[in-house]
Amino acid sequence: MKKIWIVVAIIAVLGIFLYSSIKGTYNSMVTKDETVSASWAQVENVYQRRADLIPNLVNTVKGYASHEKETLEGVIEARSKATSVNINPENLNPQALQQFQEAQSGLSSALSRLMVVVERYPDLKANQSFLDLQAQLEGTENRIAVERRKFNESARDFNTYIRTFPKNIYANIFGFEKKAYFEAEKGAEKAPEVIFN
Repeated sequence: MKKIWIVVAIIAVLGIFLYSSIKGTYNSMVTKDETVSASWAQVENVYQRRADLIPNLVNTVKGYASHEKETLEGVIEARSKATSVNINPENLNPQALQQFQEAQSGLSSALSRLMVVVERYPDLKANQSFLDLQAQLEGTENRIAVERRKFNESARDFNTYIRTFPKNIYANIFGFEKKAYFEAEKGAEKAPEVIFN
């Protein structure tokens, strides 16, 4: 009889240990997954801030350079495309993130063309409203870089956690999948060539 109680006690202790291990690992995975989702929400937040600044910037430029219609429409169209690409945090796979990055890159490119147009108008460059909008846009671009870095850090932490043994077993059982990272744009590894004429 004493041996049965010892076996039952050992099984109970092992059961409690196994339950605690699974519960703790699962809860940590959920916490890390939520951190990735929160980081993603912050990335979307700063991109939305940029998108919100663009109409004001375009309208200010339009007042000085109305004949630059093609460039202005290009910025508006790129903004529309960029804001139409939405990703659910539960679907942060490489393809969805690449689609998001491509839309945002198109907007960045259109904004760069707009800034080239601005260089042709000294009165516009001296306009305080434009200077304020330009400073806000530059600040937002810096925030985007910071939030993308934070997102990548939280995704790396999550991915590392769910890929280590024995957590990888639990991750597979509970359906936790690796999160995608923001990556540098193609061609970013090459420094731009500056030619003075």
